[in-house]
Amino acid sequence: MKTYEYFHIHDDRIEVDLDGIALLRLTLTNKGTAYTLEERRALRLEGLLPPAVSTLDQQVERIRIGFWKQPTPILKYQFLRQLQDRMEVLFYAFLARYLNDTLPIVYTPTVGEAVQKFSAMYQTSRGLSVSIENVDRTPELLTNYPFRDVRMIVATDSSAILGIGDQGYGGLAIPIGKLALYTVGAGVAPYYTMPTALDVGTDRAHLLDDPGYLGVRARRLRGEAYFHFMDQFVDAVHARWPGAILQWEDLAKDAAFDVLARYRKRHPSFNDDIQGTGAVALAGLRSACRLRGRSLADETIVVYGAGAGGGGVAAAIRDGLARDGVARPEDRIFVLDSKGLLVEGRAMEAYKRPFAKPGPAMGLLETIRASRTTVLLGLSGQPGTFTQEIAAAMAANAERPIIFPLSNPTSACEATPADLLAWTGGRALVAAGSPFPDTAQGNNAFIFPGLGQGSILARAREVTDGMVAEAAEALAAYTAERHPGRIYPPVEDLGEVSIHVTTAVIRRAVADGVAAADLPADLPAYVRDRFWQPRYLPVVKSR
Repeated sequence: MKTYEYFHIHDDRIEVDLDGIALLRLTLTNKGTAYTLEERRALRLEGLLPPAVSTLDQQVERIRIGFWKQPTPILKYQFLRQLQDRMEVLFYAFLARYLNDTLPIVYTPTVGEAVQKFSAMYQTSRGLSVSIENVDRTPELLTNYPFRDVRMIVATDSSAILGIGDQGYGGLAIPIGKLALYTVGAGVAPYYTMPTALDVGTDRAHLLDDPGYLGVRARRLRGEAYFHFMDQFVDAVHARWPGAILQWEDLAKDAAFDVLARYRKRHPSFNDDIQGTGAVALAGLRSACRLRGRSLADETIVVYGAGAGGGGVAAAIRDGLARDGVARPEDRIFVLDSKGLLVEGRAMEAYKRPFAKPGPAMGLLETIRASRTTVLLGLSGQPGTFTQEIAAAMAANAERPIIFPLSNPTSACEATPADLLAWTGGRALVAAGSPFPDTAQGNNAFIFPGLGQGSILARAREVTDGMVAEAAEALAAYTAERHPGRIYPPVEDLGEVSIHVTTAVIRRAVADGVAAADLPADLPAYVRDRFWQPRYLPVVKSR
């Protein structure tokens, strides 16, 4: 039995401490019109619901009709968020049934707009809010959280949301969306999760001046004050849930690498922007190279954008080349930030220095021509920067150039796939970070749910670089086996992809000596058996 605030989950039933109207407000156990007549009588629900008893399938169909009546993506988002806050099982059943239609709504690109409108659209509480006003009481805040067995935490300080930057408290929408994908994509039960806003202030003036803004009205903490805040949060989490996996999300580049290095051995944690983005990009490159009949070692790669995502991608490719036996792999990778090509002798953050080149600074077009680039990856958040001239230069260097505009959301994408294909005469191999018609999507959702679930099931004491690398290789292997003509699998395969990734991550955790779980020989069956499915269990009153 698993015990939570107001309810207790058994394999064959749920016991609840509440009844009557209060039970209908308990989102994780609320079945709405699916309560049987016997349950309605026993739980004091008779007369509070319509007479007809519905099945879960009938409820899903009713939601489908309501979802498609919403005229805009943001209204569809709000419709689904309201559903999640009423009936969690139904929410996940609908997502699982219509993942291709709902993923762009609960995640990128629509979640970017939801972040910007978070305060205006706010309706009810979800997750944990830790701010500069209460961080010293974080141990108490964690006891207030209704779930007693938290295993997966996604936490953001909202300083670098997608391609739209500092969004203050509104960034909480990102962990909410990410954890929905953990559940529907990798089977992490929703009562094991905790979306968390780390409100360290905001430097966005329009938020500070907005009377409706729900976050702290203060400038962002930086330096020692920022890390003192983070120390208090991590220490409190570790004391209460030492095995919970902590995913850092949307931290600015000046903090993301430092936070990862500071805490990854103190508490099992990883940064999706750095490691998840790197893994999904590496997997896509392996698939694209396979489609060309070449290996990664044959390519010359330009990474355009050197924030957390770009730095993570460059590092993942470097490490992938090293595993392939390439000496001095960083020589094959050219990284550009807002000042141009990273070159020796100029000031830059420590994580960029391994990729600095001797010689003069150059812009993107000059770098492509001088290096004979065959792979171009966009992580700049700057729309329209992959121009027709850039595409033509890539096409001059390779019969089938690989061009991935990976920035999110759609409005921040470096070029549309349709334009890149038109400008290269259909020769380019193209994948994007956001959903575009008839285009492979390099979505982090192919990596982070399996990486997190694998870490949970292994009871990993640390999320190692090897575990992240195995996630990338598992995604590439899955694509080659199940979809040999594609760069990435279709979104509908997310659950199967995650099972594949989860299994590989567990094996690597064991090999790296960080797994504390007692694991069986048949890992795929073990993983499948622990994949939470949205279904209604009988509900009874606690004795």
